[in-house]
Amino acid sequence: MGELLTETRMTLTELARQEHVNVCTVWRWANRGARGVRLETFHIGGRRYTTRQAFARFVASTTAASQGEQPAPPSRSNRQREAAIARAEADLAKAGI
Repeated sequence: MGELLTETRMTLTELARQEHVNVCTVWRWANRGARGVRLETFHIGGRRYTTRQAFARFVASTTAASQGEQPAPPSRSNRQREAAIARAEADLAKAGI
């Protein structure tokens, strides 16, 4: 998520116009995804944004998925990573390992 804020921001409507697709298509990419890959987005105020770089990652991942390759796992924020580590350590402590 942190990298999204430093990348070139655009609204979902702007992306739809740029790619000559319906805005509903872009919202579907963001909400449900395509081929197991979701378009990364974020909110500022009442508007939802993505980035040119996030769209490039989305295209690369959906293309790879269409060719039978495994899509890259979604990146986690530092907070999510630290929470996962804490849960794993707690599970190990419960198991006595």
